[in-house]
Amino acid sequence: MTNPVTLTAGAVAEIRKLMAADGFDNSQVLRVGVKGGGCSGMTYVLGFDQQTDNDMGFEVEGISCVMDKAHQIYLYGMLVDWQDGLNNRGFTFKNPNASSTCGCGTSFAV
Repeated sequence: MTNPVTLTAGAVAEIRKLMAADGFDNSQVLRVGVKGGGCSGMTYVLGFDQQTDNDMGFEVEGISCVMDKAHQIYLYGMLVDWQDGLNNRGFTFKNPNASSTCGCGTSFAV
């Protein structure tokens, strides 16, 4: 099975750095998802969380990831990258399912 979300090498490196930090809860996995809100209607979620019964699990480069099964229709095929430039620092999302995005890059519409 193809993973629903792809992480670039830069994103993988940054996520591993976060996971290696002192006090990181190793029982948590990387959650990729969406929530209502943002200037375009939906906002991306990327963070560490506990897996639930509604989640589907997958692995990217040895990183355990989960996504709510209902979010797959919004996120399938998405590319997550890490930008470390002067004007733009943080995770970016390239989503082929988004009909429109906002200037901040973290909000989208389907």
